[in-house]
Amino acid sequence: MDKVLDLFTLNRVKFHALSLRGRVVMSQLPLSITMLFLCVGTWILYPPLVWDPQFGLSMVLNAVLLAACFLVPWDKLPYPSFLLIPLLDFVPIALLREGTGSVLTGVGLLAAFPVIWLAASGQFPRLSVIAGALASLAMVWIPVFLEDSAVTLKALTHPLLVPFMMLAIGITVRVMTASMMEQQRVVEAKDAELRTLLEASGRRERLLSAVMSAVDVGVLAVDEEGSPILRNRRQEELRRLALPPGDEDAPESRLELYSDGGSTVMPVQDRPIRRAVRGESFSEYLMWMGRKPGQRVLSTSAQAMCDDSGRREGTVLAFSDVTELVAAVEAKNDFLSSVSHELRTPLTSIQGYAELLAMTPDLSPNMASGLDTILRNSDQLLTLVKDLLGTAAGFSELQPVQADLAEIAAQAVAAAEPRAAAGGVALTARAQGDLGVVCDPARVRQVLDNLVSNAIKYSPQGGDVTVSCTGGGGVVECRVADQGMGMGPDEIRNVFTRFFRSPAARRSSIPGLGLGLALSKDIVERHGGSMSCESEPGAGSVFTFSLPMAGPPRENEADGASNRVVPVGAQPKP
Repeated sequence: MDKVLDLFTLNRVKFHALSLRGRVVMSQLPLSITMLFLCVGTWILYPPLVWDPQFGLSMVLNAVLLAACFLVPWDKLPYPSFLLIPLLDFVPIALLREGTGSVLTGVGLLAAFPVIWLAASGQFPRLSVIAGALASLAMVWIPVFLEDSAVTLKALTHPLLVPFMMLAIGITVRVMTASMMEQQRVVEAKDAELRTLLEASGRRERLLSAVMSAVDVGVLAVDEEGSPILRNRRQEELRRLALPPGDEDAPESRLELYSDGGSTVMPVQDRPIRRAVRGESFSEYLMWMGRKPGQRVLSTSAQAMCDDSGRREGTVLAFSDVTELVAAVEAKNDFLSSVSHELRTPLTSIQGYAELLAMTPDLSPNMASGLDTILRNSDQLLTLVKDLLGTAAGFSELQPVQADLAEIAAQAVAAAEPRAAAGGVALTARAQGDLGVVCDPARVRQVLDNLVSNAIKYSPQGGDVTVSCTGGGGVVECRVADQGMGMGPDEIRNVFTRFFRSPAARRSSIPGLGLGLALSKDIVERHGGSMSCESEPGAGSVFTFSLPMAGPPRENEADGASNRVVPVGAQPKP
């Protein structure tokens, strides 16, 4: 019914959007307009009929009811009170039906208008249908009872078609209205849910916008083709640094991006967005943006976005400005390298002259003991200096060859025997299984020297240090166990951090910088292996490292770059 009534407003105003008075007027208008057409048609075709008292009274009552629809403040009355209008509509329809007699047949069907209004109102669903049917019945029976002639069964049944039709119309409209109202409730519920989702989405969007604007990290989201979807303010600022001079905008392929310390133009295929388009995820990927002296160093990370089915929808990239951090690391490395070189030169001289003096015949016991102390302490200092140099400069590419881990371990144990004997520590080596491995023997020996030296250094007099090597399953493993002071869980988590020393070690007189384990772990991981520590306070420590028998991986990205490792004597693949 709403759609029909919308036509009377030419769809300019929706029926449900009108005020209560407007809806009452619009519901009455179809009947009033129809009766107006009947009046005009009757005046043209059947002029005498217009002067019939019942005909005239029906038109007057219809006009009065329409005026009441306009004048009565329905919104101030109880809500269902407007249903009085369709009930009263049966009076002018009954008068019109009697006034026209047999001249205008079918006038009683005008009762369909108030019947539809009652059934479609949604108020008192069953009662409104029954009321419409009873009013229709009263409309056709009351004139029968008011006639002078006797009331017969035939007189009562003859007009029953109209009430039955009105009942059928009322039931049909009620069913359709109930269905439409249910659909409307569903739509309104969905609309409310949608509004809630839209509000939540708006809040999330505002939150995302605020976060993106607040963070000092460039954030860029691209689709699977590499086209930007989202970019924050910081990313715009960083991107402007890389624009060629005179350009307001440029694709990534033309941006001034560099690698290798900011001196080499970064190839297009190695640039972050191109890598993201290929589906790569990465982190801490360094690049230099813009030209010197305003060049900045950025650490980039990428994480793929996937839908529920796992299909990649794009990538989110983060660009962190680490210029000051890189400068600080370079300054630290330069300082360590400089200091280490400055220390190593006099230490080498001290060791050399002390060794020459120790070769002098007939030295007194005090002199020999003093020279031994000089040599021992200078050797410890030189070891510390080598660790500092290794930390500052790192090391060159691995040189893997076929080797035997048992043999490397035996050499390390043999070299440490004098130090273990001097400290009253029993040093034992064990080997079991196939221990053939492709590795850089010098670097693996460096790892074993560090582990065995630490085990001896932290073991009490009379303690045991055991070096155990096992092989199998494509992996060789080495365990170095001691009976030293041990460590707690917090110390174990940081034991491989550079310059870390446990509180117990710092309180003791045992020398060290906390670099050996960090360097050892780096060497093992460059071989494609792993290193771990198990320890308990007062129960000693066990350091374990494992290496793949097949050798280091072809590509090692420990520093964010590719370093090829080729066994000695083999030809590198292109």
